[in-house]
Amino acid sequence: MTLTPDLADLDLFAAVARARSFRGAARLRGLSASSLSEAIRRLEERLGVRLLNRTTRSVTPTEAGLRLLERLTPALDEMRAALDAVNSFRDSPTGTLRLNVPGIVARVVLPPIIAGFLARHPGITVELMSEDRFIDVLAAGFDAGIRYGETLEQDMIAVPIGPRVQRYILGAAPAYLEKAGSPQHPRDLLHHACLRHRFPHGTQWPWEFMRGDEVVRVDPSGPLVSSSIEALITAAEAGLGFVFGFEDWLGPPMAKGKLVPVLEDWWQSFPGPFLYYPSRHLMPAPLRAFIDYVREIG
Repeated sequence: MTLTPDLADLDLFAAVARARSFRGAARLRGLSASSLSEAIRRLEERLGVRLLNRTTRSVTPTEAGLRLLERLTPALDEMRAALDAVNSFRDSPTGTLRLNVPGIVARVVLPPIIAGFLARHPGITVELMSEDRFIDVLAAGFDAGIRYGETLEQDMIAVPIGPRVQRYILGAAPAYLEKAGSPQHPRDLLHHACLRHRFPHGTQWPWEFMRGDEVVRVDPSGPLVSSSIEALITAAEAGLGFVFGFEDWLGPPMAKGKLVPVLEDWWQSFPGPFLYYPSRHLMPAPLRAFIDYVREIG
């Protein structure tokens, strides 16, 4: 037995242990789950100890795996920082930037920003993971995340990115309004068919409206609950009920007349998203370049 396992296998073990999932780590690293499984098997054989407990539903580090991960993480970070130091001698940095962002940001906010950033820094690869749950970006192997202010951890540095003001808006198809009428107050929605969005992790937020100092939250029901905003918009355009969501989503069908704005004086504005990352002295060059670019385009 040898005690000098391949460094790449150690790095992949850390990725799987942080993600608690072969599939999650595989998506993050751009590899197949089977290749990660083989790397872990190879590492466990060389070390002569089981590092991960595997079931059909979960992957968790053993006590030995936790001890290894605890000692391995700062060592891998130092190695990446040492290699990253070479970037200061290049005209443009190279490397990989791993971002975790919510769906609305991935679809609406980031595309033009990422396009401009990659055009300026052709040596950088961006790995973008879109999900709507709030996670520990470092523990999951990401360099930074993008979230809205109410879900930011206090020990993170936050930089505004994208539009500084966004809105939730309400709409329905002309056919539905002709049949069922238009509400005069948000509470009237309790007597209407409403199409609800549910996040993939199961959360379903009430609809919140604001006019002046008055805030009204309602929890209406209807014929469709979906994590797909496209499905909700299609159903609303078909006259099945009201849809409530980001103006970036509902604005285009409203501009085409497929949806009609409703209760406009109750639409609520809120601050746009933030790029957030941990405070640390040795920041990866791709992340530093991205932060500089975001601040520059303002």
